[in-house]
Amino acid sequence: MQATVSQEGNKSVLKLAGRFDFNTHRDFRSLSDPLVANLDIREIEIDFNEVDYLDSSALGMLLMLRDKASGSGKEVSLVGVKGSVRQVLEIANFSKLFKIS
Repeated sequence: MQATVSQEGNKSVLKLAGRFDFNTHRDFRSLSDPLVANLDIREIEIDFNEVDYLDSSALGMLLMLRDKASGSGKEVSLVGVKGSVRQVLEIANFSKLFKIS
């Protein structure tokens, strides 16, 4: 997985590319934890436009991020979700937990 972080006002965008799976958990946490800790950020947007695969550990990482972020008064949204990635998120009922587009 490749990832980049950008900030637009009080929203931070974490753009992912490639496979989002167990092997990427350290990289994902090292990028997402500072976003949760940053008091200036109110929304964290995860951009899945270039993600072609995710597994159950990726779902767990998203849930952990959501829990940490909500504890800090932040909202997490998932954007650019399509194809098999969208199917996995739908099967896991993530639309009830996240704003997905």
